[in-house]
Amino acid sequence: MPWRLVRWLLFRLEPERAHHLAMRWLRLLGWRPLARRLRPRPAPSLRVRALGLDFDGPLGLAAGFDKGQVRAAGLLALGFSHVEIGTITPRPQAGNPPPRLFRLPEHRALINRMGFNNDGMEACAARLAALRREGRPGLVGVNVGKNKDTPNERAEEDYLACIDRLHPWADYLVVNISSPNTPGLRALQERSALERLLGACAARARSLPVPRPLLVKLAPDLGPEALDEAVDVAVAVGAAGVIATNTTVERGAVQGHPRAGEAGGLSGAPLEARATEVVRRAHARAAGRIPVVGVGGVFTAEDAYRKIRAGASLVQVYTGFIYGGPRMPARLLEGLAGLLRRDGFRSVEEAVGADSRLGGVTT
Repeated sequence: MPWRLVRWLLFRLEPERAHHLAMRWLRLLGWRPLARRLRPRPAPSLRVRALGLDFDGPLGLAAGFDKGQVRAAGLLALGFSHVEIGTITPRPQAGNPPPRLFRLPEHRALINRMGFNNDGMEACAARLAALRREGRPGLVGVNVGKNKDTPNERAEEDYLACIDRLHPWADYLVVNISSPNTPGLRALQERSALERLLGACAARARSLPVPRPLLVKLAPDLGPEALDEAVDVAVAVGAAGVIATNTTVERGAVQGHPRAGEAGGLSGAPLEARATEVVRRAHARAAGRIPVVGVGGVFTAEDAYRKIRAGASLVQVYTGFIYGGPRMPARLLEGLAGLLRRDGFRSVEEAVGADSRLGGVTT
């Protein structure tokens, strides 16, 4: 059935109900014989070595789609090189009361105030353990956070608990301190709090029996100086990289839409330009010391290519996948390989940060 018709039918449903249907479909898609047959083979030029890991392509699924149900097998079958599970908290929590997820189709955007709804680290650990490594053709990251009722003064305990419990099944770990939907969470991005929290998490990740790369996810609403500070802290404490960016609380691009006043984080096309500029600045500040993962408003190969040329070693999608459907990853990767050929790049890694080196911006 053509995706446009399927999307039209799904968009007639309340967003969370449509999401639950998609998760059921992905469970079936994860059946190993079917998953192996369906998974596209990216061009060799798309392979990426980053975070000490080998990715068969630069495109991953951002945290927030799979909140711990662990549908990674089905998602990887669609062509993602990595799937980020989470955000996961130590204890189960219901999140914010519904309605809490809103579509803005005219802007190809979403607003969500989910609030880290998940079944907790124990349930997630059991599901990850059931996902055999030989049964996953890509990598799995785990994004961790604190429970809503944990005060910031004790946030470190929650993050370390999740790292300790979930690391055996994670190829990499992410500290989420940038969601706008947990009160006070973004205060952890301030320098003193970030040094303490990220330093403890990075040290723990390095001390594991099998050390894991640990990244920090940042907000697009940080000012230039605050962003520079966050990157500096990440480098100083030994984090493996930064993810730029989470959702935004800004509404300028969607003013006038009936849903513009909903509380929560805005994602999708309106975030694309801002997220790319954050990638560009973070890459420049990192100066090759740690990689940047670009997220925000990626719908097409051209969008992903702009992130890469701005300085992203890897690119993640969420809202673009909601609107683009199951063929979106394969289409994007095919288009990206063509853009690399067009501009004479033999690999994604050659294109990372090309705009700063070559003094231009291309689409």
